Amino acid sequence: MSVVIIGGNECMVCQYEKICKAYGCKAKVFAKERSGFKKKLGSPDLMILFTNTVSHKMVHSAVTEAKRNRIQIARAHSSSAAALTSVLENYCR
Repeated sequence: MSVVIIGGNECMVCQYEKICKAYGCKAKVFAKERSGFKKKLGSPDLMILFTNTVSHKMVHSAVTEAKRNRIQIARAHSSSAAALTSVLENYCR
């Protein structure tokens, strides 16, 4: 299963990837909005939005891409490791 994480803390990117790997998921993490975001998004099975640490503009563009490509969206207010684990518990097992 492939996962795209949007938002979160830059210092926790490696930890997010390790948690996803433990659940058998391949992860891409976009902690900040960068140019070419839509092209780099790809076609994941699940998109996780950490809504507390991401701009409204980035959420809007991510949701638009998700709807266009029929990607499932999970939202978590907190960007902690526990929040990511909780989302993956619901969607990966």
